[in-house]
Amino acid sequence: MSRRAKPGAASLNGSLKEIEEHVEGFRQVREAHRRELIDDYVELISDLIREFGEARQVDMAARLGVSQPTVAKMLKRLGTAGFVEQVPYRGVFLTREGEKLAEESRARHHIVEMFLLALGISPDTARRDAEGIEHHVSDETLAIFEKFYQSQR
Repeated sequence: MSRRAKPGAASLNGSLKEIEEHVEGFRQVREAHRRELIDDYVELISDLIREFGEARQVDMAARLGVSQPTVAKMLKRLGTAGFVEQVPYRGVFLTREGEKLAEESRARHHIVEMFLLALGISPDTARRDAEGIEHHVSDETLAIFEKFYQSQR
């Protein structure tokens, strides 16, 4: 099913992408959005544990700017996926898989932030922009970002 667009239905380069190319691009974005919340939660949980010895729902809600029921719903999802364990009257702790995911997410963020800084972006903007970009770049692009910022040192 490789139908081309009719003349006049053009993109910037003059032609519409093949259907398969469109599908793959949108699939990648949907997957990035799906993983974005998971990555953000496990990274925050890891940070809170490092700082305070545990991660509590109230602290997560405050830092994410969401309600505690929203956090509770996500924690249930993370528990089902095997990333967290909740201890009654204590807090939330990462499983081995959760900690691995948090470290991967933290590394992706760092690479993107360092790349943006190497381009001359201000530290505050680089930190904020990296928070969104880190979820949407491929491993190939991330490797190039890292190679670029390493060459600027």
